[in-house]
Amino acid sequence: MGFEVLAVTSEAYPLIKTGGLADAAGALPAALAQEGVAVRTLLPGYRTVMGALPKPRVLLDLPRHFGGAARLLQAHQGGLDLLVLDAPHLFDRPGGPYVAPGGGDWGDNAIRFAAFASAASIAAQHLGVAAVHAHDWQAGLVPAYLRFAPKRIPCLFTIHNMAFQGKFPASVFPALGLPPEAFAREGLEYYGAVGFLKAGLWFADAINTVSPSYAEEILTPEGGMGLDGLLRGRAGDLHGILNGLDVVDWNPETDRHLAARFSAADPAPRAANKAAVQNAFGLAPDPAVPLFAFIGRLAWQKGADLLLEAARVLMDGGAQFALIGSGDAALEQACNAFAAAHPGRAGVFIGFDEGRARQVYGGADAMVVPSRFEPCGLVQLSALRYGAPPVVARTGGLADTIIDANPMALAAGCATGVQVAPGRADSLAAGLRRALALFRDAPTWRAIQARGMATDVSWGPSAKRYAALLKGIAARHG
Repeated sequence: MGFEVLAVTSEAYPLIKTGGLADAAGALPAALAQEGVAVRTLLPGYRTVMGALPKPRVLLDLPRHFGGAARLLQAHQGGLDLLVLDAPHLFDRPGGPYVAPGGGDWGDNAIRFAAFASAASIAAQHLGVAAVHAHDWQAGLVPAYLRFAPKRIPCLFTIHNMAFQGKFPASVFPALGLPPEAFAREGLEYYGAVGFLKAGLWFADAINTVSPSYAEEILTPEGGMGLDGLLRGRAGDLHGILNGLDVVDWNPETDRHLAARFSAADPAPRAANKAAVQNAFGLAPDPAVPLFAFIGRLAWQKGADLLLEAARVLMDGGAQFALIGSGDAALEQACNAFAAAHPGRAGVFIGFDEGRARQVYGGADAMVVPSRFEPCGLVQLSALRYGAPPVVARTGGLADTIIDANPMALAAGCATGVQVAPGRADSLAAGLRRALALFRDAPTWRAIQARGMATDVSWGPSAKRYAALLKGIAARHG
């Protein structure tokens, strides 16, 4: 049967996605299979997930599960070997996975994801897996339920973003079905409340986050966001493993979203994609003008406000700018105002559309990723893959994946983009000026572009580390 793992995640592409967690959880199982690790992925039975399941089979009935009848279903879809918690009283509702249609989190999120974590423990016991891999706060109680379960199964807990912690009032604790001793400083208790992320960090056998630099940053008060002390105490169990891309799906040679497909060996067709982006965003059709782009959440973390402040450098430098994103209403308004003030030079799409985003990756000359902090980031990896050298803030996974085009790196022939100091509009503006100057040195820019496209951004190297980590915790508790 091999080495079997149950992955527990609230999102997995292509079934349900709100961010990078879904991309990682959706792509990692196939990469782990190459390392002799067979992964089943447990998802909540959201309405969209249930609608996508082809003829699911019942694994277990859970007649009284957190306020209603539920079932654990088995299915294969989207390249994943799936388990799904079919609990209509918790997940069969409109809106997103976490947020109600009118805005604001679902009021029963604590119960919904406690039920999900409890079901994961039940499934792991039933299947007899060698280890469990739990992702982010929504699966933060999984290590707790496993710790108090009849059979000891080790658990790896992956942090995708410390900013989202799943903190709920202490009054929810009695409904969780955990023993009283679990609500303690050495457990779920978090400044008088219940902390789902904190529970994962405390009870897991090993912890990792999604880049080496972010693993260091979360040991500081600023990066640890209230949990740095706990993490410093567990520093020996903390690992930083870079995210990757599904390079079969993210492939400019086969991507059906592109106006023209291209490769590192023949990047010339990118010009047709650039023309398509200019047309879609109302930009002047000019193949020679440098086109910079941003794709992401319009939020403080992502530095969209810094970009709007620094983007005047692009306008002054004769460049164009395209943006895809949504989020903070004030930032959305500011982005629209910027585009209105620069007709034919700046274009904005509020929202997200996969095809439009792929077209931008394939047509922009450079991507800008100005995050104040970034656990790993996928935009810069996609940018490398699609030949759009990125301008990134020197933080987290951005610092780990992009080699700055400073004089020494250019001389050594290893630069893949531009790095700037995080959280500073003046540093971002200086980086954009540098990128514009590099772009106008055509041979240098083509070399940077080619080097980025040749970079291995796949899950292969990271899957080896995940497999070793999962097998290691299983051996310790075997």
